[in-house]
Order: sequence, then C-alpha cells, then structure tokens
Amino acid sequence: MNEEKKQPIDSQKEPAAAAVKAPEGEQKNESGRGSFGNRGRGGRRGKGFGPRRGGSHGPEKKDDYEQKILDIARVTRVMAGGKRMRFRACVAVGDRKGKIGIGLGKGADVTLAVNKAVNRAKKELVDVPIFKDTIPHDVYYKYCAAKIMFKPASAGRGVKAGGIVRSILELAGVKNITSKILGSGNKVANARCTIEALKRLKRVDQPAAAKVEAPKKDQPAEAAKEKQAEDGKKINKKK
Repeated sequence: MNEEKKQPIDSQKEPAAAAVKAPEGEQKNESGRGSFGNRGRGGRRGKGFGPRRGGSHGPEKKDDYEQKILDIARVTRVMAGGKRMRFRACVAVGDRKGKIGIGLGKGADVTLAVNKAVNRAKKELVDVPIFKDTIPHDVYYKYCAAKIMFKPASAGRGVKAGGIVRSILELAGVKNITSKILGSGNKVANARCTIEALKRLKRVDQPAAAKVEAPKKDQPAEAAKEKQAEDGKKINKKK
C-alpha cells in the first residue's frame, strides 16, 4: 500500500525537474510558444519602432479656414413606413483673405450635417477680388427669388450688410462694403445669391485702356474741316 501511494508523488516531480533542466531558449508557456512568443510578431519588442499602419506620421496640418453655421433646419420626408426626420445645415467657410464657399449637408444628427456641409464648402471655394479692402465695382445679381446689390465703400465705412450676407462678406475678408437684400428672405437662397454675385466681380490688375487724344490746337484749320465733313457724311449714312 505504501508503494502505491508513492508512485503519484514521484510522477508529479518529474515534469517539474524537466522544466528546471530545460535551457532558456526551449522553455514554453501555456500557449505552446517559446520564450520569444511574448515579444510579438517576428520576435520584435514593441519599443523603439514607428507607428502602426494607418496611424499619424507627423504633426497635423492646421486648417486656415474659419467656418460659421448660417442655418440649421429640421426636414422630414414621407416614406412608406412613416416620416423620416433629418437635419439640414448651411455652413460658410472662408480664410478672410479672399476665399469663400458655402455648402449644404443633411444627416441624422446635427454634427453629421455640419461636417458634410463643411467638406462640400471647401470643395467649392470662390476667389473674391478685393481692392483696397472693398470690392472693385458695383454688382447686382438675381438668383431665383433672391436679389442682392453690392457697392464699394470708402475706408472706415465698415460692412453695411445684414444677416447671412454680413457673415459671408466677413469670412471673405471684405472690410468696407454697402449691400442691400432686395428680394426673398430665404437664408439659403440669399447665401447662394451672394456667392454668385461675388463670382461676377472682375479684378483691377489689368491697366486701363489708353485714352483717345483730342486734336491739338496747333492743327491746321483745313484738317479740322475735313474731319468735320467726314463725320457729317457718316451721320447721314446712318440716317
């Protein structure tokens, strides 16, 4: 009886002794891997290596564009099973240096709608010609039921505009201007009309055309009479 009881005790010591005698490189953990299994894929340690695939590879670039929410509305659509409610956002994006754009976005949440609108606005930026902190000339534009008129203003006048038009002009970088909304009060229509009006502005980079010089006083009287006669013939032919 004593011999039968000693056998299981000896059998328990044998694997422990084998584990002690085994070299370090051949030791195995419970998962069946060697000592290098804890170091990760390829036997490498996690320290001292670059970021994982898909991670950031440097400092993030700063976005110079400012955004402003012009309008947020709740819209519904009648479906087969009932009404579906969503949110619509109208956002303006600009850098205050002559670039401006607007975008519309819809989503189940306000944040989703705003993000969509910002991405669309950045894809549809417009260059606004600015001359001495104002626009170079007058402009009038009609978009659907919206009508807007812009006029340049002197320095120190400020932005004389209201509602959405003021927000768009400030983001575009125009500091002195006079405007008037003549048509509809719809915010989205006025925003689009403002952008279309700014597209119609022309730059003042090109030199002015040479003026036609008047005849000099020293010109002989006979030459002046000949010109008058030719002008009279042209007028008669037109009649």
